[in-house]
Amino acid sequence: MSNPYREIFRAPGTRGFAAAGFVARLPIAMAPIGIVTMLSQTHGEFWLAGAVAAAFTLTNAFAAPQISRLVDRFGQSRLLTPTAAVSVLAFAGLLLATRLDWPTWTLFATALLAAVMPSIPAMVRARWTEIFRGRPELNTAFAFESVADELVYIAGSSLSVGLGVALFPEAGLLASTVFLAVGMAAFVLQRGTEPKVRVAGSSTRRPAIALRPVQLVTAALVFVGALFATAEVSTIALTRELGQPGAASLVIGVYAMGSFVVGLIMGALKLKLSLQRQLLVALAVVLLTTLPLLLVGSVPALAAAIFLSGVAISPTFITAFGLIERRVPPEVLTEGVTWVMTGIGIGMALGAFVSGWVVDTFGAQNGFWVSVASASAALLIVVLGQRVLGEDRTGAAKAMTVRA
Repeated sequence: MSNPYREIFRAPGTRGFAAAGFVARLPIAMAPIGIVTMLSQTHGEFWLAGAVAAAFTLTNAFAAPQISRLVDRFGQSRLLTPTAAVSVLAFAGLLLATRLDWPTWTLFATALLAAVMPSIPAMVRARWTEIFRGRPELNTAFAFESVADELVYIAGSSLSVGLGVALFPEAGLLASTVFLAVGMAAFVLQRGTEPKVRVAGSSTRRPAIALRPVQLVTAALVFVGALFATAEVSTIALTRELGQPGAASLVIGVYAMGSFVVGLIMGALKLKLSLQRQLLVALAVVLLTTLPLLLVGSVPALAAAIFLSGVAISPTFITAFGLIERRVPPEVLTEGVTWVMTGIGIGMALGAFVSGWVVDTFGAQNGFWVSVASASAALLIVVLGQRVLGEDRTGAAKAMTVRA
């Protein structure tokens, strides 16, 4: 039996853009935690560190889809170079503002400018789609990208914190900035795999978020993103309550590994079930596997329950991005994928806030009720949206344009 992952990398240029894309996306995980690590050490105020990181994260969540919309219209190379350059220079300004103790407002100003960082996961998926559109290999490629995203969050956060603590406060964010500059330059230089710009005739094109499938998938993944943050916050709180705070990082790593393993397996399969049904099944499994988290009373039990709760995360992402590819017109694919990534980021921010409040108010164990509620909400959205998610892209294409 042939290895499906080997097959997708036989296409010319795929190894190059996948490797460059992995390096360029490391800042997604490294930059926010790098800002917190840096400013908490240099300024001694966690509220300031969190506020600057939140300013960057939330601004990027809303700026990235607009950048991707322009990418769909003008092409990757024309947009990625200037936006990445602005982001790199802004990060450099933030590093200098921290090192030289510039006024507090400069921290926020540079963080806001750095937030024009493009959504590299969307750019990479757009290239895979250009190569394998309408072919079963695309599912394997999306599975690979979901696994790559998992590795970024596993390795990126740990690397950023480790460098900032072991070397000097700015080390994590500095490394993130270098990865962004080098990875994005290598990615843009590979013009052979760049998606073609597709113009939607003479009509005025509406944003991808106006499409019902994009709205439904993005809304569902807001709650899936909340699961990530809830698992981290509640795990940290519960391991501390159980007297083993040092076990938190290991348990969180186990959570990602569950998703990593199942994602690799799913990418090798060729399932017959429709994508909207696959997403429904994946989210049903997500909900069922969060329930044991309410019963754990020891660190080993927590690790086992966390591993179980992560098994359906990658399948959820794989099918969600597959639905976007199938239901969204090609001329707005990058924007559509970016909105889904934005939903995940917003969910993580909201999940961290809500689960933190629940933990502080009702105790660490009850933080996992936020996981159950989030999984239930995501499943309900997909259940109610089955008809819309099952429609072909023809209806979406009609909804995309407004006749001049």
